[in-house]
Amino acid sequence: MTQGKLTLKACLLTGVLIWLPFAVTLWVLDMVISTMDSMINWLPMALQPTHWFGMHIPGSGLVLALLIVLLTGFLAANMLGQKVVGLWEAMLGRIPVVKTIYNSVKQVSDTLLSGSGQAFSKALLVQFPHQDAWTIAFLTGKPGPGVAEHLNGDYVSVYVPTTPNPTSGYLMLVARSAVRELDMSVDDALKYIISMGVVAPAAKPVPPSTPTSR
Repeated sequence: MTQGKLTLKACLLTGVLIWLPFAVTLWVLDMVISTMDSMINWLPMALQPTHWFGMHIPGSGLVLALLIVLLTGFLAANMLGQKVVGLWEAMLGRIPVVKTIYNSVKQVSDTLLSGSGQAFSKALLVQFPHQDAWTIAFLTGKPGPGVAEHLNGDYVSVYVPTTPNPTSGYLMLVARSAVRELDMSVDDALKYIISMGVVAPAAKPVPPSTPTSR
């Protein structure tokens, strides 16, 4: 009887582990597509899919968003487009509240998406939130000149993400000697954080030692 209960529990847990990631993935995709579909309302009624096909077409807003992004990137790739983007950014830079938000988001996106950026270049171990505890962090660079001049010694900028949402976290300036570099990729470290330590990175095989000749 006990064996039957354990088997039923194991089967139930296995089923949950199989369906939960799939359900969450569908939920996220549905939320993204529904949000993108609202962009269709920006178009005049004569250009909306309901006018042409007589019904709502799921995903049409996502297609519209991709077309806008591609068209914007194509136009910004030439000299005229770069001038238009420069004028657009200059206009936004004159609006008090919008300027602060736009510049902050632009700096973060340029750092994360630029091929020359150094965001999340290495996975590290740092002591946080106190000296008797360690957590995973990511190397993001060095302190800027306005900050480095107030620090004694060699410091690095690290980002300490929260679990299970790594998009929020803390920026810390830590002495280089106080961080420990992990033999772990950034992707593996992110999976480890998001899973709250359940999905541990696989151990890398140790290369065979070469016998020394005597």
